[in-house]
Amino acid sequence: MTTNQRFDKSRLPSRHVTEGPARAPHRSYFYAMGITEEEIHQPWVGVATCWNEAAPCNIALNRQAQIVKHGVKKAGGTPREFTTITVTDGIAMGHEGMRSSLASRDAITDTVELTMRGHCYDAIVGLAGCDKSLPGMMMAMVRLNVPSVFIYGGSILPGRYKGQDITVQDMFEAVGKVQAGSMSEAELEIMEKIACPSSGACGAQYTANTMACVSEAIGLALLNSSGAPAPYESRDQYGEASGVAVMNLIEKNIRARDIVTLKSLENAARVVACTGGSTNGALHLPAIAHEAGIDFDLFDVAAIMRDTPWFVDLRPGGKYVAKDLYEVGGVPVVMKELAKAGLLHLDCMTASGKTLGESLDEIQGEADGRVIYPIEKPLTKTGGVVGLKGNLAPDGAIVKVAGMTEAEQVFSGPARVFDCEEEAFEAVKSRSYKEGDVLVIRNEGPAGGPGMREMLATTAALSGQGMGKKVALITDGRFSGATRGFCVGHVGPEAAHGGPIALLRNGDMITLNAVAGEISVALSDAELARRRADWKGPRKTDYTSGALWKYARLVGGARNGAVTHPGAKAESHVYMDQ
Repeated sequence: MTTNQRFDKSRLPSRHVTEGPARAPHRSYFYAMGITEEEIHQPWVGVATCWNEAAPCNIALNRQAQIVKHGVKKAGGTPREFTTITVTDGIAMGHEGMRSSLASRDAITDTVELTMRGHCYDAIVGLAGCDKSLPGMMMAMVRLNVPSVFIYGGSILPGRYKGQDITVQDMFEAVGKVQAGSMSEAELEIMEKIACPSSGACGAQYTANTMACVSEAIGLALLNSSGAPAPYESRDQYGEASGVAVMNLIEKNIRARDIVTLKSLENAARVVACTGGSTNGALHLPAIAHEAGIDFDLFDVAAIMRDTPWFVDLRPGGKYVAKDLYEVGGVPVVMKELAKAGLLHLDCMTASGKTLGESLDEIQGEADGRVIYPIEKPLTKTGGVVGLKGNLAPDGAIVKVAGMTEAEQVFSGPARVFDCEEEAFEAVKSRSYKEGDVLVIRNEGPAGGPGMREMLATTAALSGQGMGKKVALITDGRFSGATRGFCVGHVGPEAAHGGPIALLRNGDMITLNAVAGEISVALSDAELARRRADWKGPRKTDYTSGALWKYARLVGGARNGAVTHPGAKAESHVYMDQ
């Protein structure tokens, strides 16, 4: 038995595989791996990573995990490293692979849960680097309700071209410029070799960095741990500290749902808003809430965003990238500004074992006025993401308005309807659309896609053609955090579930008003009812077997996070108390 009196092993899940005569066969496996008797009887910590060789966002996680394990050992625990899948959006973008992206979030959660349950680990430190792996890992922590610490793998460094920082967003938009004839393929070839010069996730306030900011704001990550770029070995201090921190949480029996509460979810939504974060934040926060049994949907996120000023000047709506935010103090300084205006719940518990208020009291930095504006002098008075509702989207929709003027946030025009993203992309590529059109891409929702693809290839091509502000786009699918322009996603109910977007026809007049929160089509209830009676049902897809077939049958609507199981409200037992 352990000689470390800090931990009561009789109350921890790992006792089922390490303690008593009946577990001698199990212990023999552990000795086979070089684990000592003392280590067998210590608390066991799963160190979960999304490491793979698919993309730069994940490539550094393996090395970082070794530092975390050192921290766990230093604090009296036995770390056991395991990996799970990742689908990287930048690689999956613009083709059938994007159908796997959102589904991978829930697969990550499921596989982490199964590994933790199967091996009876007592706590988790989770490392993630790309868009869906961050919420997927945090969802697993909350679902299991174990002592948990999250750590982001870090952002990529920006490339440098013609005296300007460039990111992968510029590459997607450069494709549109080549199609429009304003850039040569030779120049495109030069840019592609320098846009992504290091390991790490996409560098601006796209989905990965948005959810990295969320990890600190929601309390699952140590303050400032998400800031340093992936190649910086100074990140190691946060890895070791995270390993130490999780042991402190075990000792104090502070679990993930002690940290993730309605108040902490509201804090996280504030940070998404004030940084001009990705619309995907409004998909992932409800999904995390669902794992805790908390009611917190798209409309709740949108209400907080409308009430929060945008004051952090990050791309794609602003000028700077994650590295710049880190250099002026990172998320803790952003949260200090929110606290000054009374916009944070400071009594929330965090992974440090202290409240958010106590942790922020230790932060010395202040707004620099260049990347982080003082909250009393924001870029705009409302957040960078706005929720919409109307007869076209009874279950809501979302639009990113960071960087748009108030006049640009109102758009009316005739519908140009496409039944999948490929049709829309071909129309954009051939320029067979008109200025003033509202491009409608339907059948791309969570169930109907299946997979709720992001439309970055299409929106970036529009921007590259100089048409990003001259048309609008709506979809029951998603948009990348890198999307610019009047692009409305998450339209619900989706077409596959019979939502009004399924009933649209070319020429229907659509009004989008982000100032008033409206998304409507100029059709009477009677006309919509007539069209519904004539509707032939969901589009058939080729996904009649396998993972995406299962996903399409399980997944719910975007309003509640596109979740795939009943959530904590339906629990009859808690893993930690088994």
